[in-house]
Amino acid sequence: MTYEVWLPFQPDELEGLPQGLDYRYWNGEEDFPADPADCAFYVVPYMKGADVSVRPLADMTSVQVVQTLSAGIDHVQPGLELLPDGVQLCNARGVHDASTAELALTLILASLRGIPDFVRGQDSEEWRSGFRPALADKSVLIVGYGAVGSAIEDRLAPFELARVARVARSARETARGPVHPISALRELLPEADVVVLITPLTEQTKGLAGADFLARMKDGALLVNVSRGGVVDTKALLAELESGRLRAALDVTDPEPLPPGHPLWHAPNVLISPHVGGPTSAFFPRARRLLLDQLNRFVNREPLRNVVHTTGS
Repeated sequence: MTYEVWLPFQPDELEGLPQGLDYRYWNGEEDFPADPADCAFYVVPYMKGADVSVRPLADMTSVQVVQTLSAGIDHVQPGLELLPDGVQLCNARGVHDASTAELALTLILASLRGIPDFVRGQDSEEWRSGFRPALADKSVLIVGYGAVGSAIEDRLAPFELARVARVARSARETARGPVHPISALRELLPEADVVVLITPLTEQTKGLAGADFLARMKDGALLVNVSRGGVVDTKALLAELESGRLRAALDVTDPEPLPPGHPLWHAPNVLISPHVGGPTSAFFPRARRLLLDQLNRFVNREPLRNVVHTTGS
C-alpha cells in the first residue's frame, strides 16, 4: 500500500524524501491536489491561518499524522474533533527556536535603546541623542520556558544581565538554574525589568497577561510578546501603555492582523512587528530537516517526534 502525503512545498524542493510515499503539493490553494480521504500524512500549510489549515480535515478519513510547521497548534485545534481516533498531531518544536529568539532579542534591544525613535528622527532629519536604558544589569523574566525560551536565554547570556528568571507550566531544574511554576508569577513579576512571553496559546494561557499580571510589573518595565496575541489582554495593555507606566514590544497582537485605526498602532511606548518571529531564511532548512526525519520515521514505522496530541485519547 502506498501512503499519500500532502506537502506545502514542491516535492523536488525537499531533496532526500523517502521512497514509497505518494507526494502531493498543497499550500492552501482553493482546489485540493487529490481526494483528502486518501491523505495519510498532512503537513499543514505554514502561516495560512486556521480557516485554511482545517479546511481539508473533515474529509481526511484516512489520515494518520497531522504535522504543523509551527510550534503552536492553536490554528489546527478547531479541526481536531473532525479527525478519526488515533491521529497523531506533531508540532515543529526546534524549527523556529533560532528565528524567534533572534527577534525577541531584537525587540528587547530596539525598545530599550529607542531604535523606533531614531528611525523617526532619521525620516525627519532630526538628531535625537540622549541617554537610553541598556540591557546590561537588567532582570529578565521568560514566561514559557521551553525550547524557544531556552534559545532566548542563550542569546541573552552575553549581555551582563543581573538575573534571568524562568517560568513554565510546572517547576523543574535546568543546567542554568530553576524553572519556576506559573504560580510563582506573582512574586517574580515585580522584580523583572523585561518580561518575555513565549507560551503556547491554550485555555490556561489565554489572557494570561491581563490587568492583574500587568499591574504587578514594575514601573517602566518592558513586556515582549513573541508567543500569540491572545496571551495578552489588549485592553488592559492599552491602559498601561497610555498611562505611560509600561512599555511593550509585540510581534503578535489580538486582533491579528492589527486592523487600521486600532488604538494599539499609536499607543505610546509600543513597538509592533507583524508576526515575523518564524518566517526567516532559517525556516526552510530546519523545516526540511524536520519533515525528512518525520517522513522517514513514518515510512519505517518508527516513533514520530514532537507528538503533542493523539485524537481520541
